[in-house]
Amino acid sequence: MALSPELPAIFLAVATHPWGMGVLVNTVLITPLFLLPPTLLTRWGAVHAWILGVILWGTLGWRGYLVVLVYFGVGSLVTKVGYQVKATKGIAEKRGGARGPENVWGSAAVGALCALGVAFGDSSWTFALQMAFVGSFAAKLTDTVSSEIGKAYGRRTILLTTLQAVPPGTEGAVSLEGTLAGLGGGLGLTLVGYGVGMVPFMGIPICVGAAFLANLVESWVGATWQGQWPWLTNEWANGINTLVGAAVSGLGAWILRPLI
Repeated sequence: MALSPELPAIFLAVATHPWGMGVLVNTVLITPLFLLPPTLLTRWGAVHAWILGVILWGTLGWRGYLVVLVYFGVGSLVTKVGYQVKATKGIAEKRGGARGPENVWGSAAVGALCALGVAFGDSSWTFALQMAFVGSFAAKLTDTVSSEIGKAYGRRTILLTTLQAVPPGTEGAVSLEGTLAGLGGGLGLTLVGYGVGMVPFMGIPICVGAAFLANLVESWVGATWQGQWPWLTNEWANGINTLVGAAVSGLGAWILRPLI
């Protein structure tokens, strides 16, 4: 049976469309995760990561996709750093650090909404939404790096609300080592956003500052509300973290816009 001569043209049209390219790229990258042990993503986590990836490529193209790819790569790597130490203390991430659907959307729901806003919203908001997008993931990476490094190597962890020393891994606890490492993570991801043209040079300190503030807010939430409200899981706390990072970065971009 001969193939229709229209098929190559149809395939080319799909492959060159942002959403079609998103489907192709994510299928190629994520399919192997179903064949390998679930060390980075659970099976369902991979399905939801595919959905997220299609949204990101379809709305922001390779630039937004690269920002999140770097976030995921660094976040996954730092989760493995000192893992045996954290496991011995009983404070390591569950499933060996493999991300499930709740982790995917707890970290990326706010960023995905920003990306959709860029694609389908008023163009006057594009600049602010792009910076909000980067700020949300910079905030989450700041949180992930500070938490994982602090749990493994923090020599003294304290609660922000009382400034009293607490065991590593306590909700809302911070350490100097973790905080400095988190700042480095947030700066690194912001520089990726700058490199792909989503954050201007003057926006770098705004995104880094927003990420740092978001990390402090999440630590405060963890030290106060999280222990009192059972529904306030780590995923909801992550959502608050990314929302603060996005809101402060977007507001900074709106104020900065006349200078760009």
